[in-house]
Amino acid sequence: MTTQRSLHEIEHGKFLASQGAEDSWGWGTPAGKKRSEKRAQKVISAAQLASGKTALELGCGTGMFTRMFSESGARVTANDISPDLIKIAEANNPEVEFICARFEDLPENQLYDAVIGSSVLHHLEVEQAIAKSYRLLKPGGRFAFAEPNILNPQVFAERTFLRKALTYVSPDETAFIRWPLAQMLRTHGFVNIQITPFDWLHPAIPASLIKFVEGIGTIFEMLPVVREFSGSLLIRAQKAE
Repeated sequence: MTTQRSLHEIEHGKFLASQGAEDSWGWGTPAGKKRSEKRAQKVISAAQLASGKTALELGCGTGMFTRMFSESGARVTANDISPDLIKIAEANNPEVEFICARFEDLPENQLYDAVIGSSVLHHLEVEQAIAKSYRLLKPGGRFAFAEPNILNPQVFAERTFLRKALTYVSPDETAFIRWPLAQMLRTHGFVNIQITPFDWLHPAIPASLIKFVEGIGTIFEMLPVVREFSGSLLIRAQKAE
């Protein structure tokens, strides 16, 4: 089903592909690369990806995270609504099956050990996406995502008063507060829900300061109250056995 939101996302994907999506998202800098690797490993661990496991990746974009998820040994099927970004992802990951479609409309004739993604749920109709993910998981399957935290000052500014000034922010994308999101997951049947704030490494941090900022960030992620302002949320949940 084509919606106004999906049309916006397709158009935004076309724009990002023309501008260099990974640079637009900040993944191309030394700090951005380090940040993406950390994020991918957190999702891999939360989803328990390994050889013999199957995973459906939502919002694969250019396939940068697809490659890292595939390196876990899991067989990854990747989905994105943007034909322009999918073309780039296919060229970067010739061994992966890609599905270009609105996630909420995917057929449900195959179940997966994990449904995963990086910075994608906030582009979707969240209630529908969570319900759909639950139906696509095998019993005991894992739901694992890294998503923006609206309590982070930069993320809040991007999704509110700076939205129209920033080309890398699509018209309808949102961000999350972890407690309501956890309740939404419970409502749709998920168990073993953990949503953890993390990520203090900004892509603009110079290479010489990456280790220092990572060290400070590790401390901040352990401090009550302070950790709630981290840039991202690691979302872990499980379908009941």
